[in-house]
Amino acid sequence: MWSLSYHSQKYFCHGIVISSSSEIGISRRQALSQVDKELAKGDDKAALSLVKDLQGKPGGLRCFGAARQVPQRLYTLDELKLNGIEPVSLLSPVDATLGSIERNLQLASLVGGFAAWKVFEFNPQQVLFLSLGILFLWTLDLVSFNGGVGSLVLDTIGHTFSQKYHDRVIQHEAGHFLIAYLVGILPKGYTLSSLEALKKEGSLNVQAGTAFVDNEFLEEVNAGKVSATTLNRFSCIALAGVATEYLLFGYAEGGLDDINKVARTKLAEAMSMGTSVGSCIDIIEDAVKDADI
Repeated sequence: MWSLSYHSQKYFCHGIVISSSSEIGISRRQALSQVDKELAKGDDKAALSLVKDLQGKPGGLRCFGAARQVPQRLYTLDELKLNGIEPVSLLSPVDATLGSIERNLQLASLVGGFAAWKVFEFNPQQVLFLSLGILFLWTLDLVSFNGGVGSLVLDTIGHTFSQKYHDRVIQHEAGHFLIAYLVGILPKGYTLSSLEALKKEGSLNVQAGTAFVDNEFLEEVNAGKVSATTLNRFSCIALAGVATEYLLFGYAEGGLDDINKVARTKLAEAMSMGTSVGSCIDIIEDAVKDADI
């Protein structure tokens, strides 16, 4: 718990002392380092408790849960267009990059198969058996791994050969991370590729994504009473990645400067280097402090 001594001007949070303004940055990083340790142990509640103790306190976390949602309003497609938003690009995103890579792989497979047929002089029966073998593996992937192997291959090639795709995935996850933090949901980890997710989670069915400390949400779900406030917060988080991509790559003319002010660019750079959750939070807080928002 926090306590304040007006004589010593020191603040205490779980044994961590925050003193003068010159020590605020270091002390906050110490607290966030402890948050990382609790998340690494799988103790989400302890990590969330630490963050809430720092929330809104002098030298603590200014931004956690500080965002306020605007009143809900239904917009028509025409109204979106009048505001410079192309509904198809925002509401029906299509991954053209991976689609192009998949088509090129299919074409390369056909060319490679034809070349192998000519070089090794396969007879029709061998070609049939080879085709059936490939079809079997493809079906096995779909049935057993829900297409996870194919997705892993495509995603890995995309990150390796397409800088645009690589950057877009990072910005997308940074959008989820940032908005979650601002509306008061603690991120507990993230992955930026299917291969990274496989290494961390040991599953082919897990792709790039950001995980959150959602105990309170699950409690409401289990009780059968999800509040409108909770639903709105998680809806914002779910749509944050798409909205970030649209602002960055969909030719949006407004709002980008506001996002940059609250650390999305620096956050994405940090996430691309695999920075810990606590360090990412520290970057957000520092950026807001420097911008004096």
